[in-house]
Amino acid sequence: MLLDHEQSLWDQGVEFIAGVDEVGRGCLFGDVVAAAVILPRGLVLEEVNDSKKLSHKKREELYELIHKEAIAIGVGIVDVKTIDTINIKQAARLAMKQAVQQLKPQADYLLVDAEKVDVELPQMALIHGDALSQSIAAASIIAKVTRDRMCLHWDVEFPEYGIAAHKGYATKQHREMILEYGATPMHRQSFLKNILVQQEQLELF
Repeated sequence: MLLDHEQSLWDQGVEFIAGVDEVGRGCLFGDVVAAAVILPRGLVLEEVNDSKKLSHKKREELYELIHKEAIAIGVGIVDVKTIDTINIKQAARLAMKQAVQQLKPQADYLLVDAEKVDVELPQMALIHGDALSQSIAAASIIAKVTRDRMCLHWDVEFPEYGIAAHKGYATKQHREMILEYGATPMHRQSFLKNILVQQEQLELF
């Protein structure tokens, strides 16, 4: 089933089909990361699935396998300042565009997880695409592992916040650390309004 969309396009003569996905859209902290992956025609990667359904160890294994098997991989990264300037939806789309533009060879067609990429290529947006398309699932794994590794570096730089554990998402621990230590330059100010208002109220009393 994960190759149904790809097979239909291959049958129409499309050669290079790229799956595109992003990770980090809902985080309070850090960059948003996207990936685009072109896999060989007919290749079946049995364990490739939506990255959220895989263990950390399995994602790491599949990350290496996808790099070994893929025809092309592109990664796009959009920083916190840009996220706060243009909003997270546009930042995620920009990261996807960067990822697609990194592909060599270029894609002929895009399968995208619930988005439109701002490039002049035919494309299809699939809701829950990482559970419907092997190409999108592969992109989700590349993006997730890339960002998780970035989180390890951020955790060293900002050790008080537990970034390695929650990856920048709005967990109870993360929110409490923001209230205790304040926001870092890597926190998305546009995401923190309610938390910072709460902090200000606490400081008043």
